[in-house]
Amino acid sequence: MPDTHPFHAARTHGFVRVAAATPVVHIADPVANAAEHIALIEQAADQGCDLIVFPELSLSAYAIDDLHMQAALLEAVERQIASLAEATAQSGIVAVVGAPLRSGDSLYNVAVVMAGGEVLGVVPKTYLPNYREYYEKRWFAPAASRSEDTIEISGEIVAFAPGLIFEAANRPGFVFAVEICEDFWAPLPPSTRAALAGARILLNLSASNIVIGKSDERAMLCSSQSARTQSAYVFTASGWGESTTDLAWDGQATIHELGACLAAGERFALDSHLTLADIDVDRIGLDRLRNGTFSDCARQEGEAATVVPFEAREDIEPTDLIRPLDRFPFVPDDASRLDQDCFEAFNIQVQGLMRRMTATAATKLVIGVSGGLDSTQALLVACRAFDRLDLPRSQILGFTMPGFATSERTRANAWALMKALGVTGAEIDIKPTALQMLADIGHPFAAGQPVHDITFENVQAGLRTDYLFRLANQNGAFVLGTGDLSELALGWATYGVGDHMSHYNVNGGVAKTLIRHLIRWVASRELIGPDATPTLLSIIDTEISPELVPAIDGVIQSTEATVGPYALNDFFLFYLSRFGLKPSKVVYLAHQAWADAGSGHWPANTPEAEKVEYDLATIKGWMRKFLIRFFQTSQFKRSALPNGPKVVTGGSLSPRGDWRAPSDGNARVWLDELDANVPDAG
Repeated sequence: MPDTHPFHAARTHGFVRVAAATPVVHIADPVANAAEHIALIEQAADQGCDLIVFPELSLSAYAIDDLHMQAALLEAVERQIASLAEATAQSGIVAVVGAPLRSGDSLYNVAVVMAGGEVLGVVPKTYLPNYREYYEKRWFAPAASRSEDTIEISGEIVAFAPGLIFEAANRPGFVFAVEICEDFWAPLPPSTRAALAGARILLNLSASNIVIGKSDERAMLCSSQSARTQSAYVFTASGWGESTTDLAWDGQATIHELGACLAAGERFALDSHLTLADIDVDRIGLDRLRNGTFSDCARQEGEAATVVPFEAREDIEPTDLIRPLDRFPFVPDDASRLDQDCFEAFNIQVQGLMRRMTATAATKLVIGVSGGLDSTQALLVACRAFDRLDLPRSQILGFTMPGFATSERTRANAWALMKALGVTGAEIDIKPTALQMLADIGHPFAAGQPVHDITFENVQAGLRTDYLFRLANQNGAFVLGTGDLSELALGWATYGVGDHMSHYNVNGGVAKTLIRHLIRWVASRELIGPDATPTLLSIIDTEISPELVPAIDGVIQSTEATVGPYALNDFFLFYLSRFGLKPSKVVYLAHQAWADAGSGHWPANTPEAEKVEYDLATIKGWMRKFLIRFFQTSQFKRSALPNGPKVVTGGSLSPRGDWRAPSDGNARVWLDELDANVPDAG
């Protein structure tokens, strides 16, 4: 059956499901605490988890002071470790629990890592806090004081050291390391060196009492550490049940990846619970692969680490992804983040244009205004740039150039926009010149035949830009480009004197899906004046079309019917160019994001008409076309791109920037990978 295909399992695509556990704490009662642990281990296993991590000293409780020194308690802890190890054998999960353990004549605050019915290794706490409310050096010895690198537990000798690296022999990229509470508050956390040694998932077992503002500080540290070490960081702190003699506990649990929060658990809860997320260890590895600074630092600062192998669960049941997944990766779902992104994107475009104008001493520019999204955004940028440079908008020379298929709506919108913005507008009918060129080359359309081939289209597209360059010469101006990032990815641009050429292109770093929101954002803030708002909203609601082929039975030429939905194309572009993911994985992510339009969040102000669904066969079909366009047929156009500012992370296709590729390559390896790993339906 299609739904049992390995493609539908998150594990197939390099995800590791992690649970940050927040158990109810039983003070100095290892038996009761172990029971809480086992219940959560079983719950995590039922939810498909690969790895579960508990808080600091979770088997004994943290705030028990001198009770840590009681032999009866310590022996009870050791007995319960064996019970928990057995639970991992039953569940197939890797568990990391906190415990006080003796080695020689010293007591250590440790993380015990277990899987498959046995203890894999023990990681002692490196930094013991002994200030303000903390007094750990009264009871525990630091990791550096140990005399052995092994410890005996339940009659078995296992590794005992900070910085141990635990690596799944059967799951590439499933590599983790452990530190304990105070360790990541240090200037150089042990997890930093563990990441340099190869760990992609960093775990923090914490007690961490709560005071006002501390939760934000913890989240900041987790986010920062995951970003700086290019890893995932899993943090879980003690919660309900810990002694409140002098302190309080909130049970904060967070999971971050590459700086972004994947999950945050309920704080101040009164019951045991899990915080789950699927960590993309494959993406982490690819991010490190393309970041030379990480590998340079690993060579310079890294240290040899002990690697402890283990076998991870391998079942590939179909699973829904548990992690935030934006349908529009260039457009955040969160309204405040979208506002910030639009502010930055618009001002990057404006500042880029301002600098080009001051560098060339330009006081005029020429722009083609079609009444579509891209030229509208470029014109808004130009107006803002002229305002900030104290130049009159009348020196922006806008030209609308109707051709054989220009609709009255877009022509009217172009004129309304130019008038509302106060730029100098003019119209040049390109049909006579286009007809002459078609006649000169013997094209059948000039003889009255309804032939609307690529030559027919490009004669019009090329003429428009040719006119703009000659108009710029005549007026002592330069041409402002309008083509966007999505069109560059697809090669949806006329080469030569065409619509991907200009003296400066402000939209070249902006995806089509973001441009719609940028226009709405500018309109809502009246940055260019309120008179244009109705026209801007009309332009946003206009179907995307090059308007080069006359409508047939009232149906206009549709860009997306030819190249595919921009929602999917931008999704493909983001993950293929930014991270280098395999096509099959990108299709899996797209299917997770787009298979159910009724689930998840949408960017603010998304029209209902855009809330569509795409099944697997549709996504795979458009991915195939994207791969051919992106890798095989369009790079030669990108090799001759004009200048323009980079706007989004990993989102430049400039041959001088993020994307450098041969212009005579082919898409075979990506197409083969797609066909080999993605079913046709299901």
